[in-house]
This record gives sequence, structure tokens and C-alpha cells, in this order.
Amino acid sequence: MESGALLGVRLAGRDESALEAAYETYAPSLLAYLRRYVGPDEAEDVLQRTFLDAWRHAERYDPNQRFASWLFTIAHRRAVDSLRGRRHPVVDVEAARALVGEDGRETAERYADAAEVRAALDQLPEHERQVLDLAYYQDLTQREIAARLDVPLGTVKARAARGTKRLATLLDTDDEGGSR
Repeated sequence: MESGALLGVRLAGRDESALEAAYETYAPSLLAYLRRYVGPDEAEDVLQRTFLDAWRHAERYDPNQRFASWLFTIAHRRAVDSLRGRRHPVVDVEAARALVGEDGRETAERYADAAEVRAALDQLPEHERQVLDLAYYQDLTQREIAARLDVPLGTVKARAARGTKRLATLLDTDDEGGSR
């Protein structure tokens, strides 16, 4: 996986493969973000409009900006447009408050961070990724992970330490192209 900044620069240069790579990398996180606000039925459409806008306005991407944040900002705007355009105003008030409250930037940043972490996790060796997934996404202790994987506790600890260190390096490398 290439850094988000490099993807943004390639997209701004009208590289169609960059759009495909961006979709592959960020679509799952963007879709989860959009479902929170516009619901599952409409989220796919808003996601498509997000990537269409990203392509149409790729030249607006600033390489000094985080690429994931740029995408989530577009998604946020499309979600607001979608909520405003509904003929039947059946909108979850709490979801609307969260989306509009602080202009959605804080939530978009959290989702952008999560997308970058997930993309970096995908670059780890399987045995390290598996331990970190179980620890952070399934909230298992290292003892529980050792039992589930049928490996010694020391192996789990070593894999977690190496994986975390590698993950930090990957995220630092990605962050060099843009500011956080």
C-alpha cells in the first residue's frame, strides 16, 4: 500500500489506478462512516458520489493535507447534502447533531485515522496482524489470544511488540506526506 499523500498526488494527476487504489483502501471506512449518518440504504450511493467528486475535483487535493481527511471531508459534505435533500425528513436527531455539531471534522478525522490504521495493519505479516486484530478489535487479552491461536504466551507478546513497532513505522511513513 502506498501512502495516502502519494495516492492523492497521483489522483490529482488523473491517474485512474490511483482512484481504484483509493477506493480499495478507503471505501470500507468511508462506508462505515456514511452508514452512521445516512443509513445503510443510502450510504452506498453517497459513497459513490464521494468518489465521483474526488475524481472530478482531484486537482483540489493539497499534498500538505492528509489524503484520508480530504476524502472524509468530501464524504461528510455529501452526507449533509443527502440529509438536506430527503423528501421525508425522518432524520435521527442525534446523528444529525453529531454530523453537523462541530462541522463533522472531529468525527471525520477519527474515521480517517481508523482507515489509515486498518490499511497499515493490512501490510503487516499475517501472524502479527492476527495478534493485533484479536487484541484491539476483539478486545482479547494476550492469554486469551495465546489460547485461541494455540501458541505460547511469549510468542503472542513478541508478535504484538513487533507488530506494534512495525505499525508505528508504517504510520509514521504515511504521515510524512501530510500533516496530522
